[in-house]
Amino acid sequence: MIGIIGAMHEEIIELKNMISNLEEEKILDIIFYKGTLEGKEIVLVEGGIGKVNASVCTTLLIDRFKVNQLIFTGVAGGTNPNIEVGDIVISNELMEHDFDCTAFGMKHGEIPRMETSIFKADEKLIKIAEKSALELFDKKNIYTGRIVSGDVFVAEPKKINWLRETFNSECTEMEGAAVAHVCHLFKTPFVIIRSISDKANDDAKTDFQEFVKLASKNSKNLIVEMMKRV
Repeated sequence: MIGIIGAMHEEIIELKNMISNLEEEKILDIIFYKGTLEGKEIVLVEGGIGKVNASVCTTLLIDRFKVNQLIFTGVAGGTNPNIEVGDIVISNELMEHDFDCTAFGMKHGEIPRMETSIFKADEKLIKIAEKSALELFDKKNIYTGRIVSGDVFVAEPKKINWLRETFNSECTEMEGAAVAHVCHLFKTPFVIIRSISDKANDDAKTDFQEFVKLASKNSKNLIVEMMKRV
């Protein structure tokens, strides 16, 4: 069973419409969509925005629905200066950029009393995502690297530069590292797939509203292609 999460309606609606044998189950006012996609059994959910919502949905998918691998799909703001709207980012690892215990001499993103603060995506799922992306997009529009997450919509150049310099990130968003954190604790394989909706700069709000549908469609197409290979 494969779990698929998107934070927003726009990020999951096209996938939902493609599910065969669709069933719905409501838990904590969250609707989970069960069925098959490209012949694979899946559970799809609109998880809501932010790290807590993402953590709750990830926990329910693993504990309640017994998914054995998990994919997060959606949009993000680019922090790599070379990245453009519509490009695809595949996670190899994730960090929580808003975790700040620097007062205790720790680095930004470092989580106290955990063996790691860098959550690595599953190598097999990364390779499947990369091969699937090459079927749909030009190689120059596909990036594999670190994604950072925090409970903030980044829309200023100074913050972008800090995220890139501090974490060497490809993009930033609001859920992926929380999903990765929970999957790490449950030892569940995962990968985060993001399509760039904006460049997290002064134009981010306008760009996001304009390009979110395009970016969501790119992510959806990649998920469908991945289902043929998992």
